[in-house]
Amino acid sequence: MTSARAYARLFAIPGARAFTVWNLVARLPMGMFGISAVMMIAAGYGSYALAGAVAATGLVANAVAGPLVARAVDRYGQARTAVPASAVAAGGALALTLCVFLRAPAWTLFVAYVLMAATPNTGGMSRARWAHLLRGDPRALHTANSFEQAADEVCYMLGPVLAAFLCTALFPEAGMLAGAALMFTGVLLFAAQRGTEPPVAPRSRGRSPLRARGMPALLCVFAATGAVFGSLEVVTVAYADAAGHKAAAGAVLALQAAGSCAAGLLYGLARPAKSAAVRLRWCLAAMAALMSAPLLAASSAGLLLLAPALLVAGMATAPTMVTGMQLVQQRTPAERLNEGMTLAVTAILGGIAAGSAAGGWAVEHAGAVSGYWLPVAAASVAVAAAFAVRGLSPRTPGSASPHPRPAPRAASPTADAGERAPYELS
Repeated sequence: MTSARAYARLFAIPGARAFTVWNLVARLPMGMFGISAVMMIAAGYGSYALAGAVAATGLVANAVAGPLVARAVDRYGQARTAVPASAVAAGGALALTLCVFLRAPAWTLFVAYVLMAATPNTGGMSRARWAHLLRGDPRALHTANSFEQAADEVCYMLGPVLAAFLCTALFPEAGMLAGAALMFTGVLLFAAQRGTEPPVAPRSRGRSPLRARGMPALLCVFAATGAVFGSLEVVTVAYADAAGHKAAAGAVLALQAAGSCAAGLLYGLARPAKSAAVRLRWCLAAMAALMSAPLLAASSAGLLLLAPALLVAGMATAPTMVTGMQLVQQRTPAERLNEGMTLAVTAILGGIAAGSAAGGWAVEHAGAVSGYWLPVAAASVAVAAAFAVRGLSPRTPGSASPHPRPAPRAASPTADAGERAPYELS
């Protein structure tokens, strides 16, 4: 499948368009909540330090609660878990907004924001639906995963812009209120698409995704990749500020997401020729090489060339994430797939937090230009992790598979069509 018709065929599957649209509505606020909280708290309390501390607490809470919510999704189903979890998260957003509006004591902000950690991993649930619908058709699943990564990039590109516009054009609490409404409505209508929801597997067959072959290595790779994102964002904002164009930082960073989105869609049209483990190494090596473009642009040409440099640097991001998530799907027990993907997202968020902190330290002590060495270093660490850890090695013919499957039977004219994948796209 080498043309854009690959995506059209995906959405010809009954129910696919409906769950995709509502999942995107639910996913958009993921790029809104952080900046909305910072802008709202800073406006209400006059302290960016307090706003940053609340946001950091939310990341820690999400790292703890995210996998637990995902485990409940695997055990009880998407609809039964995601709806009440999103209700708790929306309640936390409303409580945080009310606390800021009433100028409540600072500790109440931390409590309210922690409740938002119950937000379900909507991107993971969408990927789980594709994995269920397209099982047995790896080429179509590759295209679906590429679309999902491009959708992530769009949400994280448009979300902050929308939040900043609402908080400044209307009132400081508008971004948080709009995000909570979109998230809860989107999850509610996404969960209502029961025809495409994966069935709940017997819990007795499950084992921790952390024990799956290669998962610790993958989590290290995801954490290092997150450090690339976190450091790149902080350093770029500081560089634009030093150049007297702080207002342009958001638009410049959006180009990095745009490059990743475009590359992800094109990557979905490719026919993978090598194993996902080998492709991950190549993607990470490309990302490490392309991260030198912002460093060179910042060192010599200034903000004018930094924007296209970030566009180029982003082109390896989506292929890397798509391939990494494909490995997670391959190596995680099917009955705990949501938990496995949420662990990957948690590793990324942890890396973003560490990268942001390191980027801030580097800017303060060495300057914004020198700070661009951090994304290069973090990407190099990701490459080293992928090459050094044996768990990412492709399986040899004699190695055991973590998910044994019956050997495929030869096709025959009398073969029952029901034995194929539910929607095999060829």
